[in-house]
Amino acid sequence: MRVAPPRVQRRPPRPARTQPPEERVSHDHGHRHHHVRGGRLARLRHRVGHLLAPHAHDTSDKLDAAMESSARGIRALWVSLAVLGATALVQAAIVVVSGSVALLGDTVHNVADALTAVPLGIAFVLGRRAPNRRFTYGYGRAEDLAGIVIVATIAASAGFTAWTAIDRLLNPREVDHLWVVAAAAVAGFIGNEWVARYRIRIGREIGSAALVADGLHARTDGYTSLAVLLGAGGSALGLQLADPVIGLLITVAILLVLRSAAREVFHRVMDAVDPALVDSAEAALRTVPGVREVGQLRMRWVGHRLRAEAAIVIDGSQSVRSGHAVAVEAEHALLHAVPRLTAAVIHTDTPPHPSTHDPHAPLSHHHA
Repeated sequence: MRVAPPRVQRRPPRPARTQPPEERVSHDHGHRHHHVRGGRLARLRHRVGHLLAPHAHDTSDKLDAAMESSARGIRALWVSLAVLGATALVQAAIVVVSGSVALLGDTVHNVADALTAVPLGIAFVLGRRAPNRRFTYGYGRAEDLAGIVIVATIAASAGFTAWTAIDRLLNPREVDHLWVVAAAAVAGFIGNEWVARYRIRIGREIGSAALVADGLHARTDGYTSLAVLLGAGGSALGLQLADPVIGLLITVAILLVLRSAAREVFHRVMDAVDPALVDSAEAALRTVPGVREVGQLRMRWVGHRLRAEAAIVIDGSQSVRSGHAVAVEAEHALLHAVPRLTAAVIHTDTPPHPSTHDPHAPLSHHHA
């Protein structure tokens, strides 16, 4: 009897190792983001570059407008931080040599203005993170928290400047190197005015009220730098109290900035918007075919982006599909009519009919 040889089971060829789909997608950036190879210096250079010019880690192949606006805001903050930091260092060195309390107050204010870029930059970075199940609206409101930190910093600089000026009034001291102090004041004005123009321009382009307010803050710092010139001129004329008096005037200027900045932050925290934006949104909804009436309309800022909720009245005899089409057109109209609006939720209602019950009746006791 012939016995067949045992069959040898061949292993199937091992498939080529591929990335899981989710990994392939997450690394498929529109700008061909390459992994950094090399030593620690190369990785550090990559991380610093990511902070200065952030890029998207998104599943899509392009940067959306919101991501790009955050990147421009971060870039503006880093540039202005460098300029204000260099200006403050020059002024601080002259304060040590001259002993000018007015220049000291201006220097402290410039340092505080430069440091406000740090919390605002952190807020911009957080705002780029995607929403999740805990933070369903995302992290855009971090800009409001940064605004509170900015207000506290301005208040602290005002207190320090006032304390120093009062101390110099009680204990007068002659100011030396007046021409150097005057030159430092001019340098402070030039640096602050450049930063102010840069921040305001970028802030208006990306729709960031916090960045615009920070730019106006820098402009006020420039004006206080010019006030130091008056103190140096008074000291040159032999008016020993001119320097601390100018220091107190700078304190008043800082308090005025504090008042306007606190009002701006308060409005954002309380979800205030420009009524003109609400008027524009309502007018846009009324132009949509199929919209009979506009009900409640609410808008709020989430960082430097707007979100809206609107209720519209449509024909009750049309199908659900056609009613949904009207709602989509309404959202589309809002996105075109309202600057910086990124999302809108549209609720559709129908006119009341005597032969049908009110569909909102079960909700009436919840709104009492």
